[in-house]
Amino acid sequence: MRATRSLSITLPVEIADMVEAKVASGEYASESDVIAEGLRPMAAHDAAIERWLRDEVVPTLQEMDAHPERGLTGDEVDRYLDELAAKLGEQMTKE
Repeated sequence: MRATRSLSITLPVEIADMVEAKVASGEYASESDVIAEGLRPMAAHDAAIERWLRDEVVPTLQEMDAHPERGLTGDEVDRYLDELAAKLGEQMTKE
């Protein structure tokens, strides 16, 4: 059995009504189950962001710290993005 803790929360009326309707329909056994189910996507999203930061952002920053000469200036980034936008625009007009 999972450990639980009681919380007292205040919800906007329309959200509270939705929670109660989910329980009344039999879709969920309790208000707690509705709230927990709604929070699971948020937890998954947060975990995905943490993985991205840990696995991609931090190594990239470490690489840039070790080899700053490999980085692009702001002007170089602007030119690259302008060229990319132009290519995408050309592709869209061909379709």
